[in-house]
Amino acid sequence: MGPNLSSYGNSKQQPASAVASTTTKTKRPGAYVTFLAGDGDYWKGVVGLAKGLRRVRSAYPLVVAVLPDVPEEHRRRLRAQGCLVREIQPVYPPDSQTRFAMAYYVVNYSKLRIWDLLADDYDRMVYLDADIQVFGDGIDRLFDLDRGRFYAVMDCFCEKTWSHTPQHRIGYCQQCPERVPWPEQELGPPPPPYFNAGMFVHEPSRDTARELLDALAVATPTPFAEQDFLNAFFRDTYTPIPPVYNLVLAMLWRHPDKVQLDDVKVVHYCAAGSKPWRYTGQEPNMERDDIKMLVQRWWDIFNDDSLDYKGPPPLPDEDQQLARQPLHQALTEAGAAVKYFPAPSAA
Repeated sequence: MGPNLSSYGNSKQQPASAVASTTTKTKRPGAYVTFLAGDGDYWKGVVGLAKGLRRVRSAYPLVVAVLPDVPEEHRRRLRAQGCLVREIQPVYPPDSQTRFAMAYYVVNYSKLRIWDLLADDYDRMVYLDADIQVFGDGIDRLFDLDRGRFYAVMDCFCEKTWSHTPQHRIGYCQQCPERVPWPEQELGPPPPPYFNAGMFVHEPSRDTARELLDALAVATPTPFAEQDFLNAFFRDTYTPIPPVYNLVLAMLWRHPDKVQLDDVKVVHYCAAGSKPWRYTGQEPNMERDDIKMLVQRWWDIFNDDSLDYKGPPPLPDEDQQLARQPLHQALTEAGAAVKYFPAPSAA
């Protein structure tokens, strides 16, 4: 049975690694957080996300973890939309010959910084990739889920980017395991549930941040980079939540019977060619009417001046002071095994 998202959850005892460090500072209840790298056009996704959260009247701020290569002009645009811009340093996995499913995935290991980044200020976080848009009311209920678990939506293995996996090779997908049963006699026990890391709910924690970096230092990188890593790290605490909280677009043509668009609260524009600010309709499946509709809905929010932030933008110096305090300690304690150097632009 899945978690109860229709009412407030009751607090549970957490494992030591998931408990936030003790501090005398009063934390705020929670924040949304996203990640931005490079000097490309992904800042448009963050602006759209900020306006989308404002449209559904979210009560929580949006923190944007940016790498040093994000230009000041882009940061200024984010602050103008009320985003709290916090700089982080990049994280890379140990050297390996791994061929990532997408070359730019390697930069996403830097997302591991957010556990430390928010640890002193927020009790809970909901992470959302920059190519996500929020459409449905009630997303703030995610902050009320029982503590001590890692919540996310199960992924779909049907696209060709999963061709390196046994799931894809035999036609198995956890979204519909009844279609092609897992061959236990041939491949052993079925794999554990696997989540899409473009959206998740957890507690910021200095201890968890340290454990993540320590684990990464000895991990073997795999094709889906930080998503594979987080799935392994949180395997024992992962609890699936309904797909309406992270609709991966491939679900529309791979599992249409599982999707009711009117119920979807969060859309993840992760399919090739689906980024609204780059959309041409030329890539496979992008000519579909439902895709065109979702792209247009994203633009309707992005272009809606009534959703622009009306308050004073945060000052750059305030953002940097908040970011640096926990950052240097984490860098010092992480050890030399994890490398830090300028990151390439995200896709």
